[in-house]
Amino acid sequence: MEDPQLHKIAISGPTLASMIQRFSSSLGDVDGFLFGHVTQITPSNLSDDSSSSDSDSQLVATITGFFCSGQNLSFYDSLGRVNSLRVPSPNNHQHHNLIGWFSGRRQSPLRPSLREFSVTNSLSKTPQFRFSVKTSSQSPTNQTLAPSVFILFTTPLTDQLIHTHQYRAYQLHASNKLSSSASSPSFHAKSLDVVNIGPAFRGHYDSFSPNCALPLLNCDTRNSCSAMNVESLTAQREKISDQKQLDSCAEGFLVETLSLLMGPEASSYTGAVEDLYEKMLAKIDILARLVETSSDKVLELENHNRKLRYKVARSSGLE
Repeated sequence: MEDPQLHKIAISGPTLASMIQRFSSSLGDVDGFLFGHVTQITPSNLSDDSSSSDSDSQLVATITGFFCSGQNLSFYDSLGRVNSLRVPSPNNHQHHNLIGWFSGRRQSPLRPSLREFSVTNSLSKTPQFRFSVKTSSQSPTNQTLAPSVFILFTTPLTDQLIHTHQYRAYQLHASNKLSSSASSPSFHAKSLDVVNIGPAFRGHYDSFSPNCALPLLNCDTRNSCSAMNVESLTAQREKISDQKQLDSCAEGFLVETLSLLMGPEASSYTGAVEDLYEKMLAKIDILARLVETSSDKVLELENHNRKLRYKVARSSGLE
């Protein structure tokens, strides 16, 4: 059974800007993966014909994240054959499905190459990467799709005074040009809807679940009852070490207070954040004053040595 066509592809403005920034800051051509979900949206109409409800439903692919390899040919060879071992497993991304990939090329036309077509075709034919389509209420359906979305980034063929980037979204879809012919896959250009901040797009941001690759900080998150227990020697040493590291950035800010800035209740501790920034600025000011004082002492020693050399040279000249 052929996969249905997408009505459009949606992406948030910060995500698109981050992808362009990674492409522009790289040393050469890049590629990467696109993560997100496909939602089945049924437009509201006043038709009494119930048979047309399925055909009127639209599929919208929403890109919620990406991974940039920083290079070219990161998960495929020169012939466009995908190495499935280098493709991230869907189990590692519970909230994000692999819906496609992207490529960034400098000073090249804004049209997919044969290699990019082969990569997309090979990626869409891998059964393990298929994912379920969701409804408007984010509940899964019986319909599945293959990762067939492809976004191409390019720069102008000639150098310009204004640095610009061009991009275009595609979906690899099998189409029957003749009724008797077999379906042949081809790229279909899709509109890329950049989601902006506003009341109409608030649902996209409310359903966003951020993923952070940074490790968890070792903060003191004990409650008042467990805090009365005697700490072990190892815990005390770790606490002292963490406090020393924190003092190097913000002297006087306690590790216990830092734990209040993490978790769902962090929004109610804005005063602690301001206190942290003030102590960090105070630490920077102290370091700047130390550098200024040491520079004055070095200049004073240089002047003193210059005077001594002048006296020695003058006394040797008189002899």
